Amino acid sequence: MVLARGIIFIHQINTQFMATENEKLRNACVKAVETFQKINDEANAEIQSKLEFCIGSYDFDKNPVGLYEFGKKAFKILTKIKEKAPRKVTKKVLEDLEKALAK
Repeated sequence: MVLARGIIFIHQINTQFMATENEKLRNACVKAVETFQKINDEANAEIQSKLEFCIGSYDFDKNPVGLYEFGKKAFKILTKIKEKAPRKVTKKVLEDLEKALAK
């Protein structure tokens, strides 16, 4: 009986840890969307729209698959934008997104 409680406790901690990591990814994706909005380039409208959808979907079902998929794509696009125009994308946005995706 004690072992079962220990396993349940470990599962609860692991679930809370994952929720925290997923929330960090969600927040990083929100910042990426805000960055795309500030850049205001039609070329980024599709990734911005998909990220917004994935954020809403995650808020509803807590499944982060879309956040990971489109977060990676957004990271690549934002990195390219930063190379061309360094002031348009902050270092913090890229760092937060990269850290969240690395988990």
